[in-house]
Amino acid sequence: MTDLLTLAGVHTHVGRYHILHGVDFSVAEGKTTMLLGRNGAGKTSTLRTIMGLWQASAGQITLDGQRIEACATPDIAQLGVGYVPESMAVFSDLTVKENLILAARDGPLDDTRLEWIFGFFPALRRFWLSRAGALSGGQKQMLSIARAIVEPRKLLLIDEPTKGLAPAIVVALIECFAEIKRRGATILMVEQNFHAAREIGDSVLVMDNGQIVHRGEMSALANDVALQERLLGLSLEAHQ
Repeated sequence: MTDLLTLAGVHTHVGRYHILHGVDFSVAEGKTTMLLGRNGAGKTSTLRTIMGLWQASAGQITLDGQRIEACATPDIAQLGVGYVPESMAVFSDLTVKENLILAARDGPLDDTRLEWIFGFFPALRRFWLSRAGALSGGQKQMLSIARAIVEPRKLLLIDEPTKGLAPAIVVALIECFAEIKRRGATILMVEQNFHAAREIGDSVLVMDNGQIVHRGEMSALANDVALQERLLGLSLEAHQ
């Protein structure tokens, strides 16, 4: 199995705060890796560091054989990395259509791919010419994910996509990510919803205090309540 993304001894400082403390892990190509941990463990900071939003102060980040820890965020995106932040970042004053046009860096929107996206998120078709700022929270999350997948990406970094969403929308997201994976995408996802993590994840990384403290198969962690409680402080069922 080929590793698409590798972090080796990655440290991140934000101001005077030392956030990541020598993070080491690899993400296998074509697989979905879940990044779990207690609040404040460093999960979002890890995604931000990979994406270049925060600069690694030490260590190496390698994407498909290329060092990227010193690259700017736009350059990392051009290498085929899509990012869905926890904040559901969309351009509020632009329409749904305009948000997706901006995300399609390689040319005009692909109608076939749009139809595929609308199959998971029909609300985006319905509000195609509406301002993104007028959408509900769930609809903004759909748009944020659609922006990341409007073109094929080599790697998707996704931060808590199901947080605060209605169960029906969560089901649609799970189906969407499963189909993205079937199409060959590699996903690194932070998620607290156990059902989503269990359904989507192939492997799992658990963080604590800015370090990786566990790595293994998602199915093995899902079936070991004692390990869940030791690593996360409570069973994964309680994260739903």
